[in-house]
Amino acid sequence: MGPGPAVAELRAAVRLGLADLAPANPPPANPPPANPPPANPPPANLVPGAVAAAGVPAGALVLVACSGGADSLALAAAAAFVAPRLGLRVGGVTVDHGLQPGSAERAASVAALLARLGLDPVRSVAVTVPSAAGGAGPEAAARAARYDALDAAARDYRAAAVLLGHTLDDQAETVLLGLARGSGGRSLAGMAARRGCYRRPLLAVRRAATTAACTELGLEPWQDPHNSDFRYARARVRHQALPALETALGPGVAEALARTASQLRADAECLDELAFAESGQLRGDCSDPAGLEARWLRALPAAIRTRVLRDAAIMAGCPHGALGAGHVGAVDALVTDWHGQRWVDLPGGVRARRRDGKVWFTSTAAGNSKGSESVGRN
Repeated sequence: MGPGPAVAELRAAVRLGLADLAPANPPPANPPPANPPPANPPPANLVPGAVAAAGVPAGALVLVACSGGADSLALAAAAAFVAPRLGLRVGGVTVDHGLQPGSAERAASVAALLARLGLDPVRSVAVTVPSAAGGAGPEAAARAARYDALDAAARDYRAAAVLLGHTLDDQAETVLLGLARGSGGRSLAGMAARRGCYRRPLLAVRRAATTAACTELGLEPWQDPHNSDFRYARARVRHQALPALETALGPGVAEALARTASQLRADAECLDELAFAESGQLRGDCSDPAGLEARWLRALPAAIRTRVLRDAAIMAGCPHGALGAGHVGAVDALVTDWHGQRWVDLPGGVRARRRDGKVWFTSTAAGNSKGSESVGRN
């Protein structure tokens, strides 16, 4: 008897998301046992008889980030089935943010479940989420801590990719949140299907399919209480805003928002590449890599200039999720509306100021005399 329709849909999505990592002639893969014994990773990332894809070792390891929720649990199960058939190994990482009672026990339970699904190696990581992360909210602080842990796992295991369980519904929520905040094209472009080692193979899959897949496989996902806590904006969007839009406008709102993100992403990525090239050129002309020539910045199109300034601020230490359009606009005014105004304080203890015809990004952290000097004028 074949898999249920939801399981088949997820396996197809994962297969598509991993196809470029597969060796040219993967060996036949035997399905993992239902309850495999613990195993150590092989000493080398090699699968006998396999030929590596370009730049990827045969038998490369793919990690699945799994919270134990329906989306990531269904992704882990699909990857456990698909990866060996593509000549790849698959492991798992679960992150304990320590924000809820019993989180350590839950992380251990998720890790054990991943091992039973056949993922190996499996790592459970406890992280500390700071109460105030440079102006970032609790969601952004937890996300930053989580990605730090995933980055470390990817480096330690030399993983070819890390799979994330974001679905079409998550993408729609991200776009709607960006619209509500008045964000620019970068935010409205939503989450990338691929960025660095991270991949989101389920971005075209509805959340209902991941829930159904867990049911078909007899898996019991964890229900994160934060997902229904209306103190969080995403929970309000998920349970109130999107259903209200569906009621008022008819079905298909989530799909339309996801299409909007896809259409904007190509444009946003092109502008990002142009901004990166300009940033490199401008920095090459500066005596100090933290300073950008104001006259050259002013000559750039606004869409490129603001990206250059935003990237410079992030490289100086601004948390990615805490830097908003208002911050970037205030820094941009140091270029386009300069009248001797004071510096601009940014999230993460970063200060932007104009001096000697350049825009500088420095740290205001205690003990950093250069970043703390009062060089702006009121």
